[in-house]
Amino acid sequence: MISLDDFYKVMCAMVPLYSAMFVAYASVKWWKTFSPQQCAGINRFVAVFAVPVLSFHFISKNNPYQMDTKFILADTLSKVVVLMLLTTWVVGFSNGGLDWLITIFSVATLPNTLVMGIPLLRAMYGEFTESLMVQVVVLQCIIWYTLLLFLFEYRAATLLIKEQFPGAGAASISKFEIDGDVISLDGRDPLETESEFDVHGRIRVRIRRSTSSAPPESGLSSIGGLTPRPSNLSGVEIFSVNTPGRPSDLHHLAGCGYASSDAYSLQPTPRASNFNEMEAPNTTTTTAGSTPIWVRSPVAGRVFRQPSPALSSVKMVLESPSPGRERQVGKDVGADQYREKEMSFRTTPKVPAAEEEAGTKVEDDESNQEMPRAFVMLRLILTMVGRKLSRNPNTYSSVLGLLWSLISFKWDVGMPRLIDKSIKIISDAGLGMAMFSLGLFMALQPRMIACGGKRATAGMIIRFLFGPILMSAASVAVGLRSVRLHAAIVQSALPQGIVPFVFAREYGLHPDILSTGVIFGMLVSLPVTLLYYILLGL
Repeated sequence: MISLDDFYKVMCAMVPLYSAMFVAYASVKWWKTFSPQQCAGINRFVAVFAVPVLSFHFISKNNPYQMDTKFILADTLSKVVVLMLLTTWVVGFSNGGLDWLITIFSVATLPNTLVMGIPLLRAMYGEFTESLMVQVVVLQCIIWYTLLLFLFEYRAATLLIKEQFPGAGAASISKFEIDGDVISLDGRDPLETESEFDVHGRIRVRIRRSTSSAPPESGLSSIGGLTPRPSNLSGVEIFSVNTPGRPSDLHHLAGCGYASSDAYSLQPTPRASNFNEMEAPNTTTTTAGSTPIWVRSPVAGRVFRQPSPALSSVKMVLESPSPGRERQVGKDVGADQYREKEMSFRTTPKVPAAEEEAGTKVEDDESNQEMPRAFVMLRLILTMVGRKLSRNPNTYSSVLGLLWSLISFKWDVGMPRLIDKSIKIISDAGLGMAMFSLGLFMALQPRMIACGGKRATAGMIIRFLFGPILMSAASVAVGLRSVRLHAAIVQSALPQGIVPFVFAREYGLHPDILSTGVIFGMLVSLPVTLLYYILLGL
């Protein structure tokens, strides 16, 4: 039975965190204390220092040789079961799809364990749960977020290939060569592909950033080394999540030519398009000898290739999707924040007959679409995933924290006091700053429920009901009992993790749903987890 003293301890742990979030929200929404540019600086600190150092602090203090095997197995089993169920749905039913597999998997299995889970579970069930939560955090950072990124890059690579090589042509691709400044296929930067055919008819494809992605000369002033570029959306700059793969934006902030430090934290930093996303045409440049032939594509995202087998090389420029391939999410407000790419795997756009008579070739039936060999695709995707992870400070903090804990607890080596104190002073501020950052993010959004009532309700049911039910079943199956079983269930009912939203925003896949999960889920989670805590304590 839960006593008033137990309830008070939980509130003492959670109220300070929510206070930091609401103070940040009020500072922007009502008091106008911070401008969007100042919010960007605060969130930059959280992304680059506070959250990575906080992760390192918790992971390095946890003994990896005393991991709770059953607890980890239950958490892993629940995620694997969800993935298998969604895969079966995608393969066996026509209304399934990779897009929804990724989104539902993110909502159902990836909670905000680091920021919310550790203090909440520690207050509810004791100090030992901190070790359990840290173990979950390690697996999320190293395994599950990497898997999620793999799925996003696979989706992006599939879409790019279908657009650049429609029909059976993609089956002849034998190798992808990616320039060093391309760190994602998420489509936010215009990409250029150069294809060369060898004597055996196989294709080697080089992927590079388009020259049109260079920022134009502008009189706009830089903000902290970041040059804002005008957006076509409502005539304002978009304050959202920084995306890897925008080296011009991150050069001065990261101190290198290209970097990503935002994939594990919110980054409402000014990022605006350097080209008109709604009006930029899709253009194909075909090089035959030394004479370029320009063909304007009437269909968004579709490249029309001249059916001449004599061409020795083909250069195709993939610009941003046009309005026919995108729709804005939301009817009234929020459309300038979240724009969902409608690049379906099944729908084929209609092409005017005049274009076909002009010599362009279109695959009307995408069921004949072929893909490169599995090894070629795997190499491409792993390259992209590796580049994104290598530019994220939380990747290093998690790996270094795990390595240090392995050394420290194996040979009983303590961290030098000077280093330990330096880390502690930043990590102590990590939880509060993470919640403060979340409050800033909430205040900058036009509305909390960006995806509409029906989708928001479905997302909350998946997050707070479907997830805990699966975790309960997996925990019982592996033999978890008593307090550890209760901790596993409450942990699965935590609010939506931030990282899945960051990825969803970068790759343009249901960001409105994930945003609602982060913002509205944070408000709903406290009463929901308290309800689980009370019911499990009966």
